Amino acid sequence: MPNLGVAIVRQYQRGVVFRFGKLRNVRNPGIRFMIPFADRMWKVSLRTVTMPIPSQQVITRDNVSIGVAAVAYFRRVDPVKSIVEIEDVSSAIDQIAQTTVRNVVGRSLLDQVLTDTETLNTQIKDILDGLTQQWGIYVLLVELKDIELPAAMQRAMARQAEAEREKRAKIIAAEGEALSANRLAEAADVISDHPIALQLRNLQILAEIAAEKNSTIVFPAQFLESVRALTRFVEGEAGKRAASAPELRTRREPVGSGSSVPV
Repeated sequence: MPNLGVAIVRQYQRGVVFRFGKLRNVRNPGIRFMIPFADRMWKVSLRTVTMPIPSQQVITRDNVSIGVAAVAYFRRVDPVKSIVEIEDVSSAIDQIAQTTVRNVVGRSLLDQVLTDTETLNTQIKDILDGLTQQWGIYVLLVELKDIELPAAMQRAMARQAEAEREKRAKIIAAEGEALSANRLAEAADVISDHPIALQLRNLQILAEIAAEKNSTIVFPAQFLESVRALTRFVEGEAGKRAASAPELRTRREPVGSGSSVPV
């Protein structure tokens, strides 16, 4: 039908018309009429294209060989350039994308590739977008989707992660011990000032043992000492009360005919 002068351009397409091999114009969506046998139309899709970038071996800057696969999203924004400037735009983008991914990843350290992929994606996208503008292509997004590590490197990273977790666990345990020691020291100061607190604690321990329905009850070694301390404490408290109680003392002095007045 294009050779007979009639063509249908869909909504997502643009028609680039050549007349006797020379660029004529670009036709919008709809039914378009041309001069039969003189005009020829090339339809260009403006939809976004998803292009997978196959996995390839890359050596990082710290000499680690990894496999990297990615995916690129692009679309044609200039139908004329995508036909006139390059023969096969999809194949060209595929090749330049593989090269760009290999170059950008090769200039990076392994840790950066694993943890800072967003920065690498932005760098690859900017490079591709700058190269493909002359072809009428706009690169929307590039994502590293799969990173393959050697088995030996995976085991080494696993050991490193395990050692890091053990280090954090030991630090947390040491901090807990230090905090517990401080609290025990404060408790010891309180008990030394109030010996009755130790006896109450002993009784609480006995109650906890009895709750388990055990047939054997173990008395702490300082139980008798606690009893003696309790006795001394009670006697001391009684002596303090006796010393602080007001005492009524009477003193008699002679007044007049020998009568006495209490003072």
